[in-house]
Amino acid sequence: MPLEAHIKEHPAYFHRFDALWTPTVLILDSDGVERQRLEGYLSRDEFQAWLEMGLARISFMNKQWADAERRYAEVLERYPDSKVAPEAIYWRGVSRYKATNDHTVLGEVPEQLKEKYADSVWALKASVWSQ
Repeated sequence: MPLEAHIKEHPAYFHRFDALWTPTVLILDSDGVERQRLEGYLSRDEFQAWLEMGLARISFMNKQWADAERRYAEVLERYPDSKVAPEAIYWRGVSRYKATNDHTVLGEVPEQLKEKYADSVWALKASVWSQ
């Protein structure tokens, strides 16, 4: 459930979550644990992609591997040119690995990243999985 809090009206929130800049957007899981943080503005599409990555992260952290994989795939489908797309490829692969314990699925990730996102940090992180 979204909550909006103005710094002057609810300063306790800013102290509780250690918000140092506005806007600060936090994605919390159902236990109130922070799973993703954004400080500053993004374009509408980038923001939407970022929000959906946050929902995927919650699924991942709850060990709901199939749901996380599906959510990361949806980010790629809807926002293939977004800045979070390479990260979505990476975590989609990790989610699939966690669901199957089949390490060969990780070998596909570097190739997928090389196709369009070769210069991303996520391609570098996945490079250790090259076959």
